[in-house]
Amino acid sequence: MEGTNPVNKKLAAALSGGAVLVLALSGCGGDDSSEKLNSWAKEVCDEVQPQAKKIEAANTSIQKQTSDNSTPADVQKTDSQAFQDMSDAYKAIGAAVNKAGAPDVEDGKKKQADAVKELNGISTSYADLKKQVDALDTKDQGKFADGLKDIATELDKLGQSGNVALNKLQEGEVGQAMTKQESCKSASGSPSATNG
Repeated sequence: MEGTNPVNKKLAAALSGGAVLVLALSGCGGDDSSEKLNSWAKEVCDEVQPQAKKIEAANTSIQKQTSDNSTPADVQKTDSQAFQDMSDAYKAIGAAVNKAGAPDVEDGKKKQADAVKELNGISTSYADLKKQVDALDTKDQGKFADGLKDIATELDKLGQSGNVALNKLQEGEVGQAMTKQESCKSASGSPSATNG
């Protein structure tokens, strides 16, 4: 059973990098922002929170499946479901940012459009990873391990491709407005989330 374990650990590590994306939506700063901006931030944060939890749960399920006695079939099933959940979550966040409209800041419309495009792109990437996992041969341990390695590499890239548009969306006043929202504070990870 040696093939699965180290590779799946690598997968879990790569996945953790990817999850940082949404949690970036918690912004930082603390000056007063306009009423309009606050209501925009509240709308986005309220929608993001359940999706951030979904992504965290998907991460956790993959981490749990890294034990020595996980069979390739178990790993495949868990990973497939996790990627599906993550794809859905990023799509939902994209829809939330889209629905909230452009934030009341300079270039708000462009920042919003870029962030939505980025979130939808991430969603598609996770959907593609799900297809890759589903296509792996669970009967051949070696092939399965190699396939997981490729997926871990893709995940690494996904984690590193960063969230430039999301960061731009949260610059300055937008980020400050977001930090005031309770739902964004809790989305950025409570102690129990970081230790799990």
